[in-house]
Amino acid sequence: AVKRGQDTYEICGACHLPTGAGRSDGTFPQLDGQHTTVLIKQMADIRMGLRDNPTMYPFAKELTDPQQLAHVAAYIQSLCIPLDHGHYEGALERYLEHLCRLKARLSILVIASLNGVTPSGWVDLGKELQEAGADALELNVYHVAADPSESGDAVEARYVALLAELKRTVSVPVVMKLPPFFSSLPHFVKRLEAVGADGVSLFNRFFQPDIDLDALEMVEQLQLSSPEEALLRIRWVAILRAHTRMTLAATGGVYGAGDALKLLLAGADVVHLASALLEHGPGRLSQILDDMKTWMIEREYESVAQLKGSMCQTNLRDASALARQSYIRVLDSFTPRAGVWR
Repeated sequence: AVKRGQDTYEICGACHLPTGAGRSDGTFPQLDGQHTTVLIKQMADIRMGLRDNPTMYPFAKELTDPQQLAHVAAYIQSLCIPLDHGHYEGALERYLEHLCRLKARLSILVIASLNGVTPSGWVDLGKELQEAGADALELNVYHVAADPSESGDAVEARYVALLAELKRTVSVPVVMKLPPFFSSLPHFVKRLEAVGADGVSLFNRFFQPDIDLDALEMVEQLQLSSPEEALLRIRWVAILRAHTRMTLAATGGVYGAGDALKLLLAGADVVHLASALLEHGPGRLSQILDDMKTWMIEREYESVAQLKGSMCQTNLRDASALARQSYIRVLDSFTPRAGVWR
């Protein structure tokens, strides 16, 4: 039971740590040493809505097999409370340890996310991630360009400088994760390719603050993506496909087989999922793959390579579908409610 529970706990360990020690800031509590009956009751209460825990609910909802729940509870109880309990590693050490564990257990490629803004420090981190076993790096420059004295060229130069320095340090492929806010995205992608980028990931989702009308203050909140967000990715993947040999990855808004297929048809080499897995659990992957295979068989596609990019801009009968003309046609096609003039 303990061995079978270890496999299920891999998902839990991403937040509660592989040791079950939890996070030092209290966001994810300690699990190691908890009794099985306590763990089972807590998960059952969350699943039935008797305990309010929005973070855990998507995972508890998927854990419906009583035997599987008993196995993972038995494994958690078997985790020893470390002698140095109370001494927490830094975030970097935990990340590197987690990466090493993934490489030891998985047969698939493991791509590490490297978050940074300036070359100093982040380049060294990229080297450590490579040494820990990362097969590739996704460079996530989370930079909100809010300084009116910083030009568009300067913003692009920030990305280019960080990428160039990182490529001089590591040998694994580097993919640049981009926001959709560049004034000429195709031109900028070509700049990144010239510097040595192995791919781009479209698009980075900047989390947006909200206003609490009662407290009259800005509040931070995590909003998962929605399927409508995939449309922006479809447009730009279709436009970029003919202009670069780099890997094009699409991330954001992919919830089902239809979203993934559309992005592949537009020309994506890779389709990422995060929100769908957080909301529905890892079983969603099998469902999406099965649905994709069914769709391809029904339409007599023999491989993903056959369909990939078949609907990029250069392969469309009417390339204006990705340009301003489509905007005019869409507006003209809309029929408003009676009494509304347009």
